[in-house]
Amino acid sequence: MDNQVDAPLPSDRDADVALLVIDVQQGLFNKSTPIYNAQGLLDNITDLVECAHRAGVPVVYVQHANQGSLVEGTQDWQLHPRLHPLDTDWVIHKRHGSAFQATPLKARLEAGGITRLVVTGLVTHGCVRATCLDARKLGYQVVLVKDGHSNFHKQAAQLIEEWNHKLGEGGVELRAAQEIRFGDR
Repeated sequence: MDNQVDAPLPSDRDADVALLVIDVQQGLFNKSTPIYNAQGLLDNITDLVECAHRAGVPVVYVQHANQGSLVEGTQDWQLHPRLHPLDTDWVIHKRHGSAFQATPLKARLEAGGITRLVVTGLVTHGCVRATCLDARKLGYQVVLVKDGHSNFHKQAAQLIEEWNHKLGEGGVELRAAQEIRFGDR
């Protein structure tokens, strides 16, 4: 699918869309190089989550675990304190870059009739990139919130711009958080 600027945005008429919140975990906010535009990122993600909840759109929280800074069960592994999953939200645990690799995500999306994904989270050039690429390979329509992902690299802004461009060229639709509509936002 080409990156079409005029493609329809998610709306309340769409029962086939889900919001992915990838690896927005406390430990990533504790790095020596801070998350770029952390406050703006969290504001955009929490606004999108609230809007998705109001519209009945599934929200999928993805939590990464490793043997380094995100050890499962530790405080650093927990979701950021600004995120408050509802009982109806899905939580997917992963150990690889892509949220699809060795997780039940694809099966859950198929069971829910989901064919379109709105993607946010951390980190741009890691898990966000890997998940977007795998989602496209699996046939999902992917909307990357271009101001809804970030990283803790010293050249974070350039990485965000670079990967927005590369993913856009690869068929991922790019939208600003304010352009995403679930229901009557």
